[in-house]
Amino acid sequence: MIGVFLLIPVLLMAVYSFLTKEFRGGVIWDFTLAAYDQFFFNRGLFGDEPPVIEWTYISIFWRSIWQAALATVACLLVGFPTAWFIATRPPSQRSVWLFLITIPYWVNLLIRTVSLKFLIRDNGPLNEFLMGLGVITDPLPLVNTNLAVQLGLFYSYLPFMVLPIYAAVERYNFALSEAAADLYAPRWTILREVVLPVVKPGVVAGCLLVFVPSLGAFLAPDLLGGAKTYMIGSLIDEQFKGSQGNWPFGAAVAVVLMTLVLIALFLQARAAAKGARE
Repeated sequence: MIGVFLLIPVLLMAVYSFLTKEFRGGVIWDFTLAAYDQFFFNRGLFGDEPPVIEWTYISIFWRSIWQAALATVACLLVGFPTAWFIATRPPSQRSVWLFLITIPYWVNLLIRTVSLKFLIRDNGPLNEFLMGLGVITDPLPLVNTNLAVQLGLFYSYLPFMVLPIYAAVERYNFALSEAAADLYAPRWTILREVVLPVVKPGVVAGCLLVFVPSLGAFLAPDLLGGAKTYMIGSLIDEQFKGSQGNWPFGAAVAVVLMTLVLIALFLQARAAAKGARE
């Protein structure tokens, strides 16, 4: 089953990245490196000029990385205390709090993103509420901004941060914190030196579960952002739409993205294994 639903699609994507674009859409089974050359180099309008580095796509990648990183940090800052709060409730109450955390996932991501756009638009409920209170006099231009994209990513993937950290905190032995407090350790020292090393696997898992899908997200940038918030997921999605799309180029960009993610996961796993040996 893993081969059918994971390996075969990945292999097909890798093969398509080496094919030639068909004029009316689709591909021609003529193997070439043109898609990767298009991603990394600019050879002019007619392709006959000396190659120079194509910074357009590199900048899109960089924008996607820092957007995903910011979303991960925001989810961590909110998700860690939320997970801690849930894990320290009486056992009879924890299921209720977890239920509340997972309720948004009963609704399709597209519907949730459109609803968020309706909420923060110029004449949406948020601006009307703030103007009604007299906090602002003119609507805040939130849609088509980096902040809107951040809100979309945060809203979409926050539970991915909360649940792994909750699982780690639930197994934490709180007697360790009590012992450190008895030795007059400050709260921040207890958090940094006692709690975090124990719950680190949950934190790392949560960060990966937020960062990776945020890196390839396209709904939040498309619906909440604009041209200045264009991300790599939107670029890939655009290549497979209509007869003007470029399937080999879209597949090549996806392969580059997947390669970067796999390298990051490999380095993280290597660092974790080194830390476990030490």
